[in-house]
Amino acid sequence: MIDCGADWLSRLKGIAPTAIVLTHAHRDHALGLAHGAPCPVFATAETLALIARFSLAEARAIEPRRPFSIGMIGFEAFSVDHSLRAPAVGYRVTAGRAAFFYVPDLAALRDPAAALHGVDLYIGDGATVTRSMVRRRGRDMIGHATVGAQLAWCRGQGVGRAIFTHCGSEIVRSDAAAIAAAIARLGREEGLEATLAYDGQRLALS
Repeated sequence: MIDCGADWLSRLKGIAPTAIVLTHAHRDHALGLAHGAPCPVFATAETLALIARFSLAEARAIEPRRPFSIGMIGFEAFSVDHSLRAPAVGYRVTAGRAAFFYVPDLAALRDPAAALHGVDLYIGDGATVTRSMVRRRGRDMIGHATVGAQLAWCRGQGVGRAIFTHCGSEIVRSDAAAIAAAIARLGREEGLEATLAYDGQRLALS
């Protein structure tokens, strides 16, 4: 399970994950662990420090750009710009020859070439489609990159498919068919398939 936000609080026993991997410590990504976790929790040292008040039976610190495995699944964390208070990462996830990159919140991907090389699918931040939500604090960028910006990163690295999740008000308050068509159109302009994620979605990568 990647991330465990507040809406999963008290539901982990029913889900019964064998491991949980966190991207960052914001409440909509980590507060579901406030009552503890039934399995190991993998996260950066910064994230684990921010949730130290949670009673995690087994917390495992990981480092960006140092691959690790959970069973047959490989993970590699990449630091991204998003928040100064809760530093975030995205994950390159591999199984055999299949690979996807998952990053639900980011303002900028620091090294697209390394993160997206050979990736079959990009699963990205759906906070905003066209209206920039990126702000600068000195040299740091915080907030959320547009769907359009993320599609440009995918095109630049030859990623042929992108799905957007963790959607913001620009998406959830819009007509579903219209916003899906708009995102598909942005994808075609960049030469790739772009869609919105939906609850219960299952994907097959070969």
